Amino acid sequence: MFLFHKFWSGAVSDRKRYYFSLGLKDTASPLIATGIWGFVTGIAMMKSSLGETFSGLMTLMVYAGSAQLTSLPLINSGSPLWLIFMAGMIVNIRFIIFSAALQPFFRHLAWYKRLVLGYVTTDMSFVLFMSRYGTDKRRGRPHHLWYFLGLILPNWVVWQVCSFLGIFAGRLVPESWGIEYAAILALLAVVVPLIKTRPFMVCLLVSGVVAWAGQPLPLRLGLGAAVVAGLVAGVVTEQLQRKSET
Repeated sequence: MFLFHKFWSGAVSDRKRYYFSLGLKDTASPLIATGIWGFVTGIAMMKSSLGETFSGLMTLMVYAGSAQLTSLPLINSGSPLWLIFMAGMIVNIRFIIFSAALQPFFRHLAWYKRLVLGYVTTDMSFVLFMSRYGTDKRRGRPHHLWYFLGLILPNWVVWQVCSFLGIFAGRLVPESWGIEYAAILALLAVVVPLIKTRPFMVCLLVSGVVAWAGQPLPLRLGLGAAVVAGLVAGVVTEQLQRKSET
């Protein structure tokens, strides 16, 4: 709230406003998928054994749809707490890679500010940020932060609002509607237009194959392996492409 007060009161420079607005513009389309995914996650939590109060606390504190959905069957079956946390960490292991890639851009910030940025970082915000500034040689510039804030803050707000809508409307939505497929289609509609380069294409292809092959693995280990394999394949492809161009 303090940030928005500074922004709208004119305490923020025009240059920072520009990059914040640029982030808002870039993340506008993905917000549709974010909202649907948050709504579906809210419904799933409500249909589990959590109840409204703990579902609301979970969406506020965890803020990770894949980890939330992974933990629900374990919570419903009465699995031990360590197993629930481990499953969530495995599904979200990709954020370690995201954080390592973003660290050069934000390492000048205080640790608690970086902690907040880590909490609100999403897959799509990482992809959009690295697509625009990943090749910058000079990192840690002010406009990097303000552009990133323009990406992540709207996502957090939309996710929370739609998740709570799903929580309170969960009992009214029949399971026969198969609403989870709407979230998948929305995510595809956002991701497909981003496939513009060979490394991105190879990344998606490799991660898709590994995810399919890793379905029998427990605790959704196949998903974690797919993320790592896709990122490695994308990086290797990009390096080979640069060598061929020089």
